[in-house]
Amino acid sequence: MKRGCNEKFVIAIRKLFLIFLLPFLISACTSYPDNIHPVNDFELKRYLGKWYEIARLDHSFERGLDKVTAEYSIREDGGVKVINKGWQASKKKWRQAEGRAYFVRESNEGYLKVSFFGPFYGAYVIFELDKKDYQYAFISGPDKDYLWFLSRTPTVNSELLNRFIKVAGDYGFDTENLIYNENNL
Repeated sequence: MKRGCNEKFVIAIRKLFLIFLLPFLISACTSYPDNIHPVNDFELKRYLGKWYEIARLDHSFERGLDKVTAEYSIREDGGVKVINKGWQASKKKWRQAEGRAYFVRESNEGYLKVSFFGPFYGAYVIFELDKKDYQYAFISGPDKDYLWFLSRTPTVNSELLNRFIKVAGDYGFDTENLIYNENNL
């Protein structure tokens, strides 16, 4: 049976969407806020390993989680394996998600795209980093709704926490709504 003109038109529009618009929509999630800039002289090997989430802005995929950690390792394809883990007290169980990350531009720039859900990536922008010892990192997502403070230790001193709050506030993040983790593991 032959397809009608309307059906062919709909199929053609879908193909055009997939070819032209979908890549734009996917790449829009890997952009970052205008006044945020990824760190340079980034060294992935030094960044690998376990990090503790000290603070974050709320979002659906971490809602209700505490004692959150992120662990980074090299994938066979050269990308980064990401294991995020958190305690969900309401269900008395650990939740874990595995993702993958790749550099968006150069490997010496703290600007990656990360995916936990198929072909869809989100920006992972390290905008401040302890470059001497790689002991803390401030991270943004594609917009100012996403913000994380990671540390190599479960707790940080008040001076560093206050620095994070000030820097994030100066960049326009909503620091009044930060969630602080209880990382007493």
